[in-house]
Amino acid sequence: MVDPARSAPTATSSEVPPAQLRRAVGASALGNATEWFDYGVYAYVATEIGQNFFPGEYSTLAALLVFAVSFVLRPLGGFIWGPLGDRLGRTTVLATTIILMCGATFLVGVLPGYATIGIWAPILLVLLRVVQGFSTGGEYGGAATFMAEYSPDRKRGFWGSFLEFGTLAGFTAAVLVVYLVNVIVGDAAMAEWGWRIPFLLSLPLGGIGLYLRLKMEDTPCFRELDAAGESESGAALALKALVVDYWKPVLQLFGLVIALNVINYTLLAYMPTYLQGTIGLDSASADLLVIIGQVAMMIVIPFAGALSDHIGRKSCWWISLAGIFVLAIPMFLLMAQGLVPAIIGFTVLGLVYLLQLGTISATFPAMFPTHVRYSGMAISYNVATAVFGGTAPAVNDALIKATGNNLVPAFYMMGSCVVGMVALWFVVETKGASLRGRGVPGVDSGPVSTGRHVAT
Repeated sequence: MVDPARSAPTATSSEVPPAQLRRAVGASALGNATEWFDYGVYAYVATEIGQNFFPGEYSTLAALLVFAVSFVLRPLGGFIWGPLGDRLGRTTVLATTIILMCGATFLVGVLPGYATIGIWAPILLVLLRVVQGFSTGGEYGGAATFMAEYSPDRKRGFWGSFLEFGTLAGFTAAVLVVYLVNVIVGDAAMAEWGWRIPFLLSLPLGGIGLYLRLKMEDTPCFRELDAAGESESGAALALKALVVDYWKPVLQLFGLVIALNVINYTLLAYMPTYLQGTIGLDSASADLLVIIGQVAMMIVIPFAGALSDHIGRKSCWWISLAGIFVLAIPMFLLMAQGLVPAIIGFTVLGLVYLLQLGTISATFPAMFPTHVRYSGMAISYNVATAVFGGTAPAVNDALIKATGNNLVPAFYMMGSCVVGMVALWFVVETKGASLRGRGVPGVDSGPVSTGRHVAT
């Protein structure tokens, strides 16, 4: 039984100064942008990586499989970093994960290829991707938790959307950098050494993110719980509490993340490879399409988050899941007609998808109470992402080759939407609910109807 006193909001916890809130949002979003810059760069130079590390007929597929391998240790990272984040605090873990993540990404850029060190080249590449995946296992769930716990209850959707603004900024920066390097050095040099340049940029980006995080206090929710002596006394206890007491939201989040990440990695990571291999777009045109679509998504995503503050998280998710299910096949057929139709189709799907993406920080952390929130986010999110997200490019590519059907990605996205709808049916609406204390938001503590909130 949850003690109501533990879950009741306090008057001071929503009084975060606007400047401090903006710094918290920036620290979370920049780290997230660095993470997805790495994933975007790898996806966009998968062909060049394949040629340098896996020479042969299936070089690109091998590179995409390594992309998936980087997700293998994400669940282990979630199991370790999540409980540590609930025990030691959000900022300590987030500072550590960004160091590991950016270091591994940078080293990919200086790793000798197969022609230089033979079989050690792909082995070391896999190991670096494993380190990257392990650190990412604590990065995303922690960043979402950090941002959600700093945000005011009634505007958590709006402020939380900037975490995914960082995701899109990272992806967009990745494709833009790859595009510019390709234009400057040419195709031949890009295939030989130019692909390394974007990976090297992760080090300064990560340094800025680390600096911002080290300057931040831990979240008000965690500090309040820790000061009251109600945080978990050990990481193992946080994990046990999650498994024993909160397995239902773990499963619900797992289902939502399947839908979220199959769509995410199909649209944002696999699309350049798909457009080049299936409808014959050249690399520059495919990159341009993704840049235009993602910039449009970046412009709109704060509005998607703000909308969830008005109509609720679940309403946004229902609209998005149903919309993707209905529009997937028509938009993929449209994309097959050429560059301009492809831009339209990609952008339409991306904008509908924003109603999921823009509400992650408001929806997912609110499914768990404070003392197991980092654990719940990190474990549920990363297990589902490892199985269904990171494998999406390779699965789509393999199924298209096996069936000859270019609509496979549309069917895959539609199937994931059905899974997401089933999970969403059981999710509790948490619009306006307090995240403080040991109660489950929206269940043990209702929506906040009064109190001071941070001005935007």
